[in-house]
Amino acid sequence: MTVSTEIYACLYVKEFPAQSMLRLRPELRAQPCVVMEGEPPLEYSCSLNTQARKLGISAGMTRVEIETFSAVSVLSRSCIEEEATKAALLECCGAFSPRLEAGSRGRAYYCVLDIVGMEKLFGPPADLARSMLKRIKALGIGASIAIGSNFHAAVCLARTQASRMDVSIIPQGGESSALSPLPLTVLDLTEEHAETFSLWGIRTLGMLAALPEKELISRLGQEGKRLRQLALGQRPHLFRPLESAFSLEERMELDTPVEQSDTLLFVANVMLEQLIVRAASRTFALASVHLALSLEDKSSHLRTVRPALPTNDRPLWLKLLQLDLEAHPPPAAVLSLTLTAEPGFSSKIQLGLFSPQLPEPGRLDITLARIRAIVGEDCIGRAVLKDTQQAEGFRLEPFEVSAISTTESRRAPRHRVALRMIRPPEGVTVAVQDKRPEAFFFRGIRYVVDDTYGPWLNSGDWWNTTVWSLQQWDLVARARDDTLLCCCLLHDLRQGSWKMVGLYD
Repeated sequence: MTVSTEIYACLYVKEFPAQSMLRLRPELRAQPCVVMEGEPPLEYSCSLNTQARKLGISAGMTRVEIETFSAVSVLSRSCIEEEATKAALLECCGAFSPRLEAGSRGRAYYCVLDIVGMEKLFGPPADLARSMLKRIKALGIGASIAIGSNFHAAVCLARTQASRMDVSIIPQGGESSALSPLPLTVLDLTEEHAETFSLWGIRTLGMLAALPEKELISRLGQEGKRLRQLALGQRPHLFRPLESAFSLEERMELDTPVEQSDTLLFVANVMLEQLIVRAASRTFALASVHLALSLEDKSSHLRTVRPALPTNDRPLWLKLLQLDLEAHPPPAAVLSLTLTAEPGFSSKIQLGLFSPQLPEPGRLDITLARIRAIVGEDCIGRAVLKDTQQAEGFRLEPFEVSAISTTESRRAPRHRVALRMIRPPEGVTVAVQDKRPEAFFFRGIRYVVDDTYGPWLNSGDWWNTTVWSLQQWDLVARARDDTLLCCCLLHDLRQGSWKMVGLYD
């Protein structure tokens, strides 16, 4: 007897359309909910949760029939949200095995993992299944997991245990005993075969497995052999693993157009929570979040929020989104929203025993967002000098924390002089001797020039015909009380005027 080396873990999600809708609507999970499919007036219920089933609602009911029940939330089926939920499940399962195969059966969705050799990373298969089920529940999805050495046996057992949302294990070689009490409905029989087995009095997989193989093949053909192998848990399977790229994206279609930012942020809060859970499962943090809003006027509203450091602080992300939407509100009502995040690595800072505590980076991001909302997007950032001698020869770039190597961080700091620009420049009276400033009056105080540096021509460029009409002088002056003043003066040659444009620290 050959011992099988295959081990499969099947994750089975029952009522997948309803669970994918309720995943981002936690306030509705405790209420009876029904998902409708089709166009009015031919809508029918395609999926529902446990609370709705307890009221007597079943799949296939029309909207008129459902409206006879009180306190039932009716949602429209969203293929976009189902695809986003499938991506989240595959991403979560991919953390436990690189070999995945997924499929759908009616209103259910399943994912089978090849977990051979995973014991060294996650322990016994039972421990792996419990850890995976815990992460799935964190996504807001209820599921069951079955483990067995046969692919089809694990799928059949997980399908019957879906309502328990627990872990079931088929012992090695015990597939036939584990599948014996299961009903024939787990095999998705055709109407003809279901009627035939009903006439024969066959109701369970054990009764099907007990039928003689040759007689079954003579009556049903090779399909009879396939069904008997499935009932015995001996049907071979060619595993076809998926190759899905890692992406952090959540989509949600709103039931009604939303204009209030509070309602929009309430929805975004749940989506951010899901993104953070998915990123943290791979030891990532969110580096940036792209918000795409589909509006009622058929347009779209795109925004990007990027803090200084990657983080998984959900209140911080929510506050940054709030400040960004307040500064750039959508011009029309919102029909759907998509959150796409870029993963990054969270920063760790180890301080010494006597080092002062540093402020939280999140506070700086919120402060900058509030300042940006007041002064504008282009008026805040890090000043970067341009390759020019013109006045105001700099540009603003967003604040970024760059990785500095250990060698660079140990270099001796360079001493730099800061120039504080005076806006607008103030007029001054200057006494000139030998074409150089000798003394000047600034803010009612007379200063005598000790040292002069210049002049430098401060307007125009060498590659064009602009007139060089401004001279820049850097001066070190002293007042009567020996107070030193290091400053920058501009001399307009065309108008003959002098202006104080900056003070050196």
